[in-house]
Amino acid sequence: MTEGSASKPFNGDPCHRASNGKRPSKNGFVKSHCLFQQPQKYRRPRDKNRNVTHNSSLYKKPYVESYEETPLLVAVLTYMGYGVLTIFGYLRDFLRHWNIEKCNVARERDEQKDFVPLYQDFENFYTRNLYMRIRDNWNRPLCSVPGAKMDLVERVTHDYNWTFERTGKVLKDVINMGSYNYLGFAENVGACADAAIDTTQKYGVGVGSARCEMGNLDIHDELEQLVARFLGVESSMSFGMGFATNSMNIPALTGKGCLILSDELNHASLVLGARLSGSTIRVFKHNNMQSLEKLLRDAIVHGQPRTHRPWKKILIVVEGIYSMEGSIVRLPEVIALKKRYKAYLYLDEAHSIGALGPNGKGVVDYFGLDPKDVDIMMGTFTKSFGAAGGYIGGNKELIDYLRCHSHSALYATSMSPPVAQQIITSMKIIMGEDGTTLGADRLRQLSQNTTYFRKKLRDMGVIIYGNDDSPVVPMMLYMPAKIGAFGREMLKRNIGIVGVGFPATPIIESRARFCVSAAHTREILDIVLEAICEVGDLLQLKYSRRELPLPSMGWMSEESLLQD
Repeated sequence: MTEGSASKPFNGDPCHRASNGKRPSKNGFVKSHCLFQQPQKYRRPRDKNRNVTHNSSLYKKPYVESYEETPLLVAVLTYMGYGVLTIFGYLRDFLRHWNIEKCNVARERDEQKDFVPLYQDFENFYTRNLYMRIRDNWNRPLCSVPGAKMDLVERVTHDYNWTFERTGKVLKDVINMGSYNYLGFAENVGACADAAIDTTQKYGVGVGSARCEMGNLDIHDELEQLVARFLGVESSMSFGMGFATNSMNIPALTGKGCLILSDELNHASLVLGARLSGSTIRVFKHNNMQSLEKLLRDAIVHGQPRTHRPWKKILIVVEGIYSMEGSIVRLPEVIALKKRYKAYLYLDEAHSIGALGPNGKGVVDYFGLDPKDVDIMMGTFTKSFGAAGGYIGGNKELIDYLRCHSHSALYATSMSPPVAQQIITSMKIIMGEDGTTLGADRLRQLSQNTTYFRKKLRDMGVIIYGNDDSPVVPMMLYMPAKIGAFGREMLKRNIGIVGVGFPATPIIESRARFCVSAAHTREILDIVLEAICEVGDLLQLKYSRRELPLPSMGWMSEESLLQD
């Protein structure tokens, strides 16, 4: 990887760089970028020739994201680990075939061999030989509110994770580092819980009808008016399920003859919605504006395949915060490209709404942009608001159209009234309309916790991904065996975490994903950091070759660093 010398941002904030003035190397050091540096080359392990051009004039604040290169030895050992698992998997399948080893997984009967197979062979192979080894790290049953701490039902397995039995014991006060409880509204006491209880007594729990029939309550209208005011748009529409908000509305917005330009790391709901729409889909490299602009130019120059007619519609689909990478979309540059090439922009703020921006209004607020520059603003209530469902905001014509054409609006049951009330109350708290400073305090606490947690992890020597302001913090584990080992060791220390591996991530980029919350106190974060440091030494997870910054040095030229 080649990278230009770092230059000082005009506001004096230092960019991430190796403190000894050396350039990052292929097998370690630091791979970072700052929008106020000179244009430089930036490469992810899976993007071997990725160029990123930064347009600093579009940004009002430094945009800093760092991705440290996977050490070569770690990458080789990770591939070897998957190779060994695959070899032993085929060996065990051979033993199962001859009934030497018991097979617990579902498989085709002999009399069904002439039919279309119900079970895909490779997926089955991965499940029974790799996933089953670490299955105990997922689907753990909770028996409490998923707040800063939670209670887990203890379970054991006697057949190597094929089945589990509950012991009847409960693991009390397990620190929760996996839930999307960014602002701490996942609680059973307080203003939100009291309001939800009152609403349940008034309306009941279920509605029993779709919005267009008998399921449109006054509380739904109140919610949509509040959401529109919160986002700064003309109108909004709410839905009972966040996943369906994407998958069922994108097909209503585009169709045959339309082009969707999708970020390669977009959520499965966006991918499914794009596929269901019947539109042509082209994928650009993650957060790479050169890749996006090239696709836009090609789309305008060449038009539709074969006929070369102009596209009926070009829709750019991006997310605010990418939940596996912890990165934040380069929204100012996306909007500039969208305006230049007369495209439409669909922004998914599932993770960023409530978690970013001085007012908690998401990535648009974070960059200080005009909400009118985003054509379709989508988000969910499942994270920062501690509820369920999703929304779409935009101009009145867009919302009126969706009310008549969205499958999720026409056929899905309306949002539960207590859920709607939970959203209304939490949103008013964030906006400060409850007459307290609780919302502002939680936003400030989340920002401080994020900065503190990321800095301590980086200083510890582990490799983390993403933007410095993102509450989603992926910590790289790499090797498949370490996913299970890390989760088990952290649970022994009464900490619950989420591990993620292939195929949800690239094969050599398995990781633990922490979600920072405003409900976490500094003491809780210190306990977690101490446990990570201990387990990191035990499992040898401190892969980082980033050199610690010199104290109180600030920014210095490369020449003066070499002289020192």
